[in-house]
Amino acid sequence: MKCADYVEIDARLSRDGVPVVMHDATVDRTTDGRGPVGSFTFAELRTLNAGKGEKIPTLEEVCREVRGSCGLFCEIKEPGSEAVVCGVLGREAPDDLWIVSFHAECITAARRLLPRAKTGLIISRKEGDIAEQAVDPGADAILLKYHLLTTDLVSACHDRGLRLISWTLDTPAEFGKAADFGIDGLATDDPCAARQFFG
Repeated sequence: MKCADYVEIDARLSRDGVPVVMHDATVDRTTDGRGPVGSFTFAELRTLNAGKGEKIPTLEEVCREVRGSCGLFCEIKEPGSEAVVCGVLGREAPDDLWIVSFHAECITAARRLLPRAKTGLIISRKEGDIAEQAVDPGADAILLKYHLLTTDLVSACHDRGLRLISWTLDTPAEFGKAADFGIDGLATDDPCAARQFFG
């Protein structure tokens, strides 16, 4: 968490409904197991080796680790999991909390279930009016893939009262271009480099 204002994580449910932190839909790439995350019970997920003996963490464990150190961006990966995920976030997440998703219905549900959280719609493809897509579910921000950034799009978001956060930026050239566009925040794999660039 050094240098970062926030940690970003991804939440999925085990077969028995326990929220765990896992980016991929399957455990194949990051553990010694095979199959969809949701095909395993939580107890079964805990038997998997996620590298050097590490176990797949629960959402609750990660919230407790982050709380008091920085804010949290939690991506809801699966529509239908909002109530369980927001239940944990409501009890355990830091006060500075964002709930984000590629799915507009997840944003709508999160706003209802956890009004204290800010929300963001993740966009990775240019389809239709991007800014309007976030207005409809009531999002506070658009989280936009870096290659889609334009000055006009940043202005369109700001005109609608939306923040624009771009991902994933890792080089000084990318930092500089994004800053010129007037973005409100960024996701990076190198937060210390970003901190040094922006001062």
